[in-house]
Amino acid sequence: MEGKIETLWNEVRELNLGTSGELDRLNSPPTPLQFLRDFVSQNKPCIISNATNHWPALIRWTSDSYLTSALSSSLVSLHLTPHGRADSLVPSPSSSASLCFASAQVQRTPFPEALCLIKNDASLVAYAQQQNNCFPSEYSPLAADCDSHIPFATEALGCRPEAINMWIGDERSTTSFHKDHYENLYTVVTGQKHFLLLPPTDVHRMYIREYPAAQYRHSPVTGEFELEMESPARPVPWSSVDPYPAPEDREEQLAKFPLFFNGPRPFLCTINPGEMLYLPSMWFHHVRQSPDSSGRTIAVNYCKGSRYDMQFDIKYAYFNFLQSIQCPSIESQTLAETVQEDFDSDAPEKTEDE
Repeated sequence: MEGKIETLWNEVRELNLGTSGELDRLNSPPTPLQFLRDFVSQNKPCIISNATNHWPALIRWTSDSYLTSALSSSLVSLHLTPHGRADSLVPSPSSSASLCFASAQVQRTPFPEALCLIKNDASLVAYAQQQNNCFPSEYSPLAADCDSHIPFATEALGCRPEAINMWIGDERSTTSFHKDHYENLYTVVTGQKHFLLLPPTDVHRMYIREYPAAQYRHSPVTGEFELEMESPARPVPWSSVDPYPAPEDREEQLAKFPLFFNGPRPFLCTINPGEMLYLPSMWFHHVRQSPDSSGRTIAVNYCKGSRYDMQFDIKYAYFNFLQSIQCPSIESQTLAETVQEDFDSDAPEKTEDE
């Protein structure tokens, strides 16, 4: 069975996605017909340049003084973790030999204080974001600095997005492998975002398993974090794969997850200011970021809610069927070293501040 699934991985790339590991890059926004025909209907990601060059945000948001002045009275959702890995797998507080799914502590914080914590607090990692249409609700003074929708996508999909979200963080914040059930247009304003992508057909390479949910609690008095298991217990299905394991964990990870490390090369891309990533529904993605000269990365994405949701049609049925198939791990690990070296070479370089 694993041989047939491996064939599927390769055929999807040969027939539709390409084998170079690079995404299609458009030098200008597509027409609605081109976007729908060449990308949405094919569930195929792409990078779009020069789609947001007219945004005042590309200049204004590089200034901390502009942001803090415009948002001086705004409360924003701030996610706090000890290491920047929210919604990820970490050792369980009850046993370091087992893993749990840990979520950040989320608190409403005045924006000037939030920006200071993001940039200057080494004792924790703060990430300003909330996937609940937070841009119009928390950052409304900045509304004139960017578009309220993406015109070619709105016409192609037949609707406006129901949610627009803001993301402000530094290089310490990462997003572990996961998928979403909605169409996503992700725009970078300052800094860079580094995406590692796998198509839905590669679901078996993600080693999705159920992990008990937990949440971080931060004490402003002691500055310490405590990880609390949820009660009653709540299992969360999540990818077990860390594509960038620490050197001391590398051999163990290669042995535990051979389908991932031995399979076709993932798609790697860096999204720069003024560029947009179309991330189709059901694609697995892992995200890291590099800050600008002011020490932060800022992005806006258009998605979420019922409007840009995927069509729950035959593609969804195909995915569920594929996911239900049992696929034993591939024994051979002859490609593991080469693949890991490729990941390492494509990882964002460390800056002096790191």
